Amino acid sequence: MHNYYQDFCIRNWETGDRTPTAIVISTVLSEYGLTWEPHGADQDVLQVGEFYLATGGEFWVVESQGQIVGSAAYYPVQRGEKAVEIRKMYLLPQVRGRGLGKYLLQQLESAIAARGFGQIWLETASVLTLAVKLYERNGYNLTTGVETTRCDRAYVKVLK
Repeated sequence: MHNYYQDFCIRNWETGDRTPTAIVISTVLSEYGLTWEPHGADQDVLQVGEFYLATGGEFWVVESQGQIVGSAAYYPVQRGEKAVEIRKMYLLPQVRGRGLGKYLLQQLESAIAARGFGQIWLETASVLTLAVKLYERNGYNLTTGVETTRCDRAYVKVLK
C-alpha cells in the first residue's frame, strides 16, 4: 500500500521502521504525560509481524521527506461482530492540523470495510483531546469495556 496525501506518503510498515515508529509514538505519548509501555500497551509496535501482519491486520507509517512522522494500524479482535480495533494512530505535533488525521481515519475505514469487517473499536485517553474530537466527529460512539490501562475511553463504529 502506497498512498499520498499532500506531501505525505502513507505506506505499509517495513522491518526497518520499528525504531523510528516507536520513537514517534513514545514522543507523542510523553507530550501528553502518558508512558511508553514496551512490555504492555506498546508491545505490538515492537512486534508488528505477530500482532498485525500475521492476524489479518495492517500497520501503516506516514512519511514526510523520508522521515516517519506518524502511524496508523488495525487488527481483528474478538469483540463485537466481525470487528477490528484501530490502534497506534499517532502524528507528531508538526504535522497536525492539516487534515492528515481525518484522511488516515478514512483510509483505515475504507481498508477495513474492503476486508469485510463490520465494526471498528478503538481506545484512547481523554487527554488526547484532538483524537477524541476526531473520532466523535466521524461517527464513533462512546462505549464501555476499556482494556488498555492508560486509556479511559472506548469507542465503536458500525460500518454500513
